[in-house]
Amino acid sequence: VEHTCPECDGRRLRPEALAVRFQDHSIADYTELPVEGAEKTFRQLKLKGRETDIARDILAELRSRLAFLREVGVGYLSLDRAAPTLSGGEAQRIRLAAQLGSNLQGVCYILDEPTIGLHPRDNQRLLDTLGKLEGKGNTIVVVEHDEDTIRRAERVIDLGPGAGVNGGRVVASGTVDELIANPDSVTGRCLANPLPHPFMERRPTSKRSPERLMIKGAHLHNLKAVDLGLPLGRLTCVTGVSGSGKSTLVREVLRDNLHQQLTARRKRTRPPLMGCDDLSGWEPLTRVLEVDQTPIGKTPRSCPATYVGFWDDIRKLFAGTTEARLRGYGPGRFSFNVKGGRCEAC
Repeated sequence: VEHTCPECDGRRLRPEALAVRFQDHSIADYTELPVEGAEKTFRQLKLKGRETDIARDILAELRSRLAFLREVGVGYLSLDRAAPTLSGGEAQRIRLAAQLGSNLQGVCYILDEPTIGLHPRDNQRLLDTLGKLEGKGNTIVVVEHDEDTIRRAERVIDLGPGAGVNGGRVVASGTVDELIANPDSVTGRCLANPLPHPFMERRPTSKRSPERLMIKGAHLHNLKAVDLGLPLGRLTCVTGVSGSGKSTLVREVLRDNLHQQLTARRKRTRPPLMGCDDLSGWEPLTRVLEVDQTPIGKTPRSCPATYVGFWDDIRKLFAGTTEARLRGYGPGRFSFNVKGGRCEAC
């Protein structure tokens, strides 16, 4: 559990540094401001004499960099916000703001699905940012499935026609209109005639109010005393603009507390709650599993078949053959993850 340092009040500077003031404010006072507040402060800053000469270039740089952060949609973030508490979209847009401020030309920027996890409102801000990078004489190459991004591109390259052994060819290349006109392009057909949704009728649900998991007073990071009821036995989607607290609510408040409570139930203890005042209605649950984008497997030798348990049955099958039993081979003999089965030269 993290605790705020009582000596510096979480500002991480010595008293001597915090004692230095500029216009009655310490350096920590300025970094505690949100981006938009800091930009307004430095824009309205009035200086005289020697201070004007010293701050001439500094203020111009501060204002431009704060403007870049505001333009990419993170104007609400405080300047001293800890990096681990940023959402994926926030971190990505801060990196883009840094590139906007570099004023480089002739650079090739490659982005792999930059809109993933972003709200549609944030997509437009991201695309506007990429447009500014391109407008400075840079090349932007984006791997994307987002329709807005595809339609915004000056050139689209459609690979396929399928996945795996069925892919690997350039199916179509050109403008969006040329892609739509190409009968071989699956992407073009979807852009011209969007697939109907939903694919089937909505499944019937009981009118009876489902059991609910209740979260009271969630207050971690930027969550402001959130009360929430999540229905059990239903598919629930948590959405919102980037940085609104979705990941904090679901991963750090809901998931972490559920894991603690379910683990403690087996040990017959009651651990303290983290980031919320109360959690109730979780008693019918037996497990909580998080499916994220971390690499699968315990070793670099792992593969999808190993991860889903497919290889376990195959190895037992081979270990059960007459020849393997005569030689004393167990399932581990047919595993490339353990000594005795794997090729040590690899």
